[in-house]
Amino acid sequence: QLVESGGGLVQTGGSLRLSCAASGRTFSSYRMGWFRQAPGKEREFVAAIDRNGGSLYYADSVLGRFTISRDNAKNTVYLQMNSLKFEDTAVYYCVADKNIIVSALRNPYQYDYWGQGTLVTVSS
Repeated sequence: QLVESGGGLVQTGGSLRLSCAASGRTFSSYRMGWFRQAPGKEREFVAAIDRNGGSLYYADSVLGRFTISRDNAKNTVYLQMNSLKFEDTAVYYCVADKNIIVSALRNPYQYDYWGQGTLVTVSS
């Protein structure tokens, strides 16, 4: 089970940190990631992180502004979002998969587990 938190309303240029708490004892076996879905749009890859946090992957649209990280001792993955833009407004979903390969990280259909989502609204 994945439970996101940290969403909310923020002004353009502001920051938010999303958290995703995972249940279970094998968290460190899963690649983790974040997707987002804006109204009327398809789900979009945001970021992903390897099992030990050694490799990070980002969408071009967030590169340099967002940082994904994880704490395996706390079974939690984070998404630090800085310099937020109006177009970052979306529901953000935490995802997990044990066997996903790197070339499939950006494909939402490849993930077995999804959180319920947390809404991020950036006011212009």
